[in-house]
Amino acid sequence: MASLPKPSASKQGAKASVLLGAQWGDEGKGKLSDILSAEMDVCARCAGGNNAGHTIVVNMPGANGEPVRTKFDFHLLPSGLVNPQCVGFLGSGVVIHVPSFFTELDSLEKKGLNCDGRLFVSDRAHLVFDFHQVVDGLKEVELGGSSIGTTRKGIGPAYSSKASRSGLRVHHLYDPELFARKFRTLVEGRFKRYGHFEYDTEGEIARYRAFAERLRPHIVDGVTFIHKALTENKRVLVEGANALMLDLDFGTYPFVTSSSTSIGGVCTGLGIPPQSIGEVFGVVKAYTTRVGGGPFPTEQLNSVGEHLQEVGAEWGVTTGRRRRCGWLDLVVMRYSCLVNGYTKLNLTKLDVLDGLGEIKVATSYKIDGVELQSFPADLERLAQVEVGYETLPGWKEDISKVTKYDDLPQLCKQYVEFIEDFLGVHIAYIGVGPARESMLTR
Repeated sequence: MASLPKPSASKQGAKASVLLGAQWGDEGKGKLSDILSAEMDVCARCAGGNNAGHTIVVNMPGANGEPVRTKFDFHLLPSGLVNPQCVGFLGSGVVIHVPSFFTELDSLEKKGLNCDGRLFVSDRAHLVFDFHQVVDGLKEVELGGSSIGTTRKGIGPAYSSKASRSGLRVHHLYDPELFARKFRTLVEGRFKRYGHFEYDTEGEIARYRAFAERLRPHIVDGVTFIHKALTENKRVLVEGANALMLDLDFGTYPFVTSSSTSIGGVCTGLGIPPQSIGEVFGVVKAYTTRVGGGPFPTEQLNSVGEHLQEVGAEWGVTTGRRRRCGWLDLVVMRYSCLVNGYTKLNLTKLDVLDGLGEIKVATSYKIDGVELQSFPADLERLAQVEVGYETLPGWKEDISKVTKYDDLPQLCKQYVEFIEDFLGVHIAYIGVGPARESMLTR
């Protein structure tokens, strides 16, 4: 791309729309990203790595020209690539496992998605190596009963290398001698910390020389790339990974990911100022799920939890792990709204509640009879809370074929509007099924 635009131009250009998970992840962000990306020029990732997962179901041209329903699983790459007119971009805050990058790209293209010339990577993005993944598993074993429950994709160890200023970035691939020297030092440091695990350091250096050449056409100066897009009034969607409650600063620490999954991560991960951000869409599931360890106040270890898990097909796209399930927690959501400042919400998987006679919604936390005024930072306190619920009647009807909000059962609309009134944020999109067309607007 051309040289960096004048700083004043950024203030006059387009504003990026942002799509963020509002709970503990797995809210179904991919479908709204797919819908919004249909009208976007650029879909960007700003943080995380291939520990995320979005599933999108779309019709693709078949061998005889007839549309074929095709499922795409995205992990590292922006899911906006499903739109053939949309460019994908991995920003400087993303950590990239290059073998997984190409495995995922090859899988998309094998299913008929041509990504040639429309996938770019910031030269400032840090690299995840196989030894980071080994260390990820070793650290989980070391923690024993206090393990975080990571995806073991090496994301935490890669961010640790970044924070300790010993990491390797994409641009280092193009100085082979420097890369090899820094790589050896980095691996030796892990051997000293965790013992000498099996790892072919020199073989990995040689493998990355080959990767570097294949990756070269995708590399751009990330700051120039995103600012040029905005100053040219390109429509930009920033696709968040994970969710607010997994944020390194604002989530249920230490049971979190290793990056900034909040609105702040958009600025630091892409290199854009706050005034370049427009709409902020928060995606919230009609109930609550999470994976890994940590307190979960509304978790239901009963028939309700089993219903949500089975009907909602609650297992991870990236890991296959079954998710813990519970009632919608509006204490969490109120906190999430405060941090991220959502302008609109997308309520997903509402149809999963169809078979329930009554539905509970968490509206308050108490400890020793005293209501908490905010979501607690201390997980010991969080584990002690008594949850206050509002009980709403279920609608006991199949809503998966509904195409208009007005056609939903009255009790279903009552549930939606209760959430909206409590949070004070408009619910603009409602998901009632897995397909692209199963999204109601209001």
